[in-house]
Order: sequence, then C-alpha cells, then structure tokens
Amino acid sequence: MRRVVRQSKFRHVFGQAVKNDQCYDDIRVSRVTWDSSFCAVNPRFVAIIIEASGGGAFLVLPLHKVWQIPENGLTLSLTEPVVILEGHSKRVGIVAWHPTARNVLLSAGCDNAIIIWNVGTGEALINLDDMHSDMIYNVSWNRNGSLICTASKDKKVRVIDPRKQEIVAEKEKAHEGARPMRAIFLADGNVFTTGFSRMSERQLALWNPKNMEEPIALHEMDTSNGVLLPFYDPDTSIIYLCGKGDSSIRYFEITDESPYVHYLNTFSSKEPQRGMGYMPKRGLDVNKCEIARFFKLHERKCEPIIMTVPRKSDLFQDDLYPDTAGPEAALEAEEWFEGRDADPLLVSLKHGYIPGKNRDLKVVKKNILDSKPTANKKCDLISIPKKTADAASGQNEAKLDEILKEIKSIKDTICNQDERISKLEQQMAKIAA
Repeated sequence: MRRVVRQSKFRHVFGQAVKNDQCYDDIRVSRVTWDSSFCAVNPRFVAIIIEASGGGAFLVLPLHKVWQIPENGLTLSLTEPVVILEGHSKRVGIVAWHPTARNVLLSAGCDNAIIIWNVGTGEALINLDDMHSDMIYNVSWNRNGSLICTASKDKKVRVIDPRKQEIVAEKEKAHEGARPMRAIFLADGNVFTTGFSRMSERQLALWNPKNMEEPIALHEMDTSNGVLLPFYDPDTSIIYLCGKGDSSIRYFEITDESPYVHYLNTFSSKEPQRGMGYMPKRGLDVNKCEIARFFKLHERKCEPIIMTVPRKSDLFQDDLYPDTAGPEAALEAEEWFEGRDADPLLVSLKHGYIPGKNRDLKVVKKNILDSKPTANKKCDLISIPKKTADAASGQNEAKLDEILKEIKSIKDTICNQDERISKLEQQMAKIAA
C-alpha cells in the first residue's frame, strides 16, 4: 500500500522485547492449525492454549510472578467448574465477553452457530444457528454491545443484531481470496477487515455498515500466507496487525481523512510468532508512556513486547491516555437481554489503573456464579440456591472457612519461605567464609 508521510504522535512508537529472564519459558504452545491468537491477556494473568493429549488444555500464568514458584506448589486445586454451558453440537473455537453487560458471553463453534449466554444462570438465551452456512472465523462486539460482526469461510462479512436475530448488513466477497478473514468493530461503528485477494495478497479494508457496497478504504500489503490478526485500541484509533508466522507487528492509525487507514511503522524481530496476546489499556505502565503490550507466542515460550511513545517529560501524558474502558459492567445481563444498551464505564489512568475494593461478581437474579464449590461438597450447577436465611448463613460460614484456610495457607507459605531464606543465608555465610 502507498506509504504517505504524515504528522502523527504515534509515528515513532518504540517497540522492544523484554529480556529473556522476563519471558515465560518451556511452554508447549498448541500446534492446532486453528487460525486464532492462542493467547488472552488481562492485567493480572496471561492464558495460553497448549499442546496436550485430548486437546482443550490451556495454561494460566500470573503476570507478576514469572519465576517465583511457591516452595510447596499450589495450595488449592480447582477441580469443579463454576458453571457448565452446553449447547453447541461441535467444537467451540470462539468466546467473547460482552463489552458492557455483566455475565453475557458469546460463543461460536464448528456447528456454524452463535450462542449468547447468561453465564450467571447458565442459560442459552439467544441461538443464531441459521445465519452462517460455513465456518465462522471470528466474531466482534461493537463498543456498546448492541451489534456483532462476523467473518466466515463463505467470504461474507455480516453485521448482526443478536437480540432481534437479524442480519442488518452483509458483504459478499469482502475479500475474494480463499484464506481466512477477520472482521472487528471500531469505536465509530465502522468495520475493519483483513483477508486475501484472489491473487493471495494480504489485504486490509474499512467498511461503513450502512453502505457495504464499496469499502471506505482497501489496501494490499504483501503476499505472505499468514492470517493477519487485528488488535484495536479505541482510545488512540490505532490498529496493530500481527500475522501468524510473521516476525513483525505493523501498526496503522484510523482517521476520517483519506486514505483513512494510515501506515505508521513496523516492529520487527527475528523469530516468527505462532500467536499473540494483547493487554487491555488499564494494564499498561503509564509512567513509561507504554501504549501497547503484546505477548508473543514462540514454539516453546511466551515473550512480552512493549510499545512506548518516547517523551522527555515525566508528567502524565493526557493525549496518550484518555479515559479508557474499565472492567466494571454498565448493565446487568437481564437488562441487556431486555433491550437496554450502555457505553463502557470509563476509568482514568492518570495514576495507573487501581481496581476497586470489591471485585467479586455482583449478585444478580438467579446468579449461580456467587456460590463457589466447597472442599467437601460438589456444587450443583443446575439448581439455583433459594435466598433463605439458612442458605445465607451457610454461605457465610463457607466463606469464613475459605478465608481461614487461605490465611493458614499463606502463613504456612511464609514459614516455609523464612526457613528457605535462613538456609540460603547460612549457605552464603559458608561461601563467604
């Protein structure tokens, strides 16, 4: 595509991979030929799809304990799921939480169906099983969660109103190539897609759902065969494109001026990426002017890549960090299913994101997520507990037991660490002598 030199504060974004001692080593990343990112990230954890017999396994790692493994390992094993969602007839490859409504989850599978769940009750409330005739490549919510857009193997991009269960816009052959496409909503309501031309050139395009006859912009990039995974920052209107099998991350700025999709720069490294995770904005270090952080999957490790905008001032950079979408829900699940919409609740990053004191799931009508399984009793995943005084008392006792067990576990860990420190100090004293 034509590279136009234009003024932008993001032209000189500096990308850097972290040192080896900050990477996650000895991870057997999945070899499944599914064109997904294989990685999901939030400010506390990174989850990676891994190679395992039987499939379906994933690894969850705490971001702030890269090498600090407890002396006695985990103190509590998770053996029971909080809720089981059953409804697809074939393998599920896509899950996406609603951006503003609590406990609303979308899933899409190889049965070409999309199901939207109220996870708080374990119910499948919307089933879109007749809109796609072929495999769904990806699904994206719009900013307030009123619409979804999909890209599928039949080369169509669809914009769907899930509650009305109708297609509101559709484009056949958005990209004419046979390789997989991707489609995501932007903050202004437009749709951004990546795909391949008939001559197998990688393309990116911008569409207005109100008129999808012709794209707002269409650019050809190169002839590599790796699927382009788009990661979007609505605060800065930057899209990062990570090709599977590539060793680079390209980034573009979206504006309302021609050519609309403006090339900014490319971060290049030596090793190809098998997948990629993307940190939400509230997990970034604003003191270092960090505007994006990726988690690049190699064959046997996960490597964080930090993108920063060089600034001389130590002051908070308001232009880089407008208020961003926080983790709190603007709506309850029942409100959304009844037809209400709401924009994301925004948080300031001026002092870095500070989570609220109460981060437990809020109790809503028929919510089973609040009743956690105890050590000696299996959780009933189907029946909803009645709100009686006895039940409330039992829950409080169970919660108290759980807290006491956790306190005991932490004390035991501290004692073990003290013993370990004492032994190491003795060894140091012997070596020094």
